[in-house]
Amino acid sequence: MSIHVSEPGRPIGTRLPEVFRGRRVGDVSELEPSEAINVSHSDTTDGEFQQAANSGRHRALEEYGAAASGERKEDRPYLPVSRICTPVVVSLTAESTIEEALDTMDERGVSHLVISAEGNVAGLVELRWLLEWLHANRDSGSAIHLATIELPAFLTASPESDAHQLARLMLAHQLNAALIINPDGQPVGIVTSTDYLRLYADAGRHEGNV
Repeated sequence: MSIHVSEPGRPIGTRLPEVFRGRRVGDVSELEPSEAINVSHSDTTDGEFQQAANSGRHRALEEYGAAASGERKEDRPYLPVSRICTPVVVSLTAESTIEEALDTMDERGVSHLVISAEGNVAGLVELRWLLEWLHANRDSGSAIHLATIELPAFLTASPESDAHQLARLMLAHQLNAALIINPDGQPVGIVTSTDYLRLYADAGRHEGNV
């Protein structure tokens, strides 16, 4: 049930963590705490987690940790991410241009695209990131190919990964989406912050009915 992070890089070959090809690398599951998260003091050594705890996400991390503070780790509910993820994955090759990526998002009504290279997963980009890249690189224009630019870091998880742990790591790495990968290394879904908001809203509705 490990969750992995792929560092920023150009979409050449595959940027998929090698755990899906027989060897574990980039595993960030060690960030799972043995106790409730204490944002004022943490033994976690992951630099990005510490940075996130001291950033604008401080409140979100604190509230998420407090939610489980009254439960033992082994008593916390297990929710496989496959239960909340969106099974529709829209993909585009790295040879495509940013303009084509934006057009595809608009046509399909999605805000995230899986970027592939030679049939392998090579990245995950969101609409906001593409627009920010265009704004910062106005001279390059939207006709530039995705294969020639450095794509952002992205999280990957298996369908049976714990959704609660994934939420914490999305906050820690300041990413609002994660790609769900099956044992064959193929994308089978995507989970975003919107999925968690929907889950929270449903839970609140049920509590209200009770």
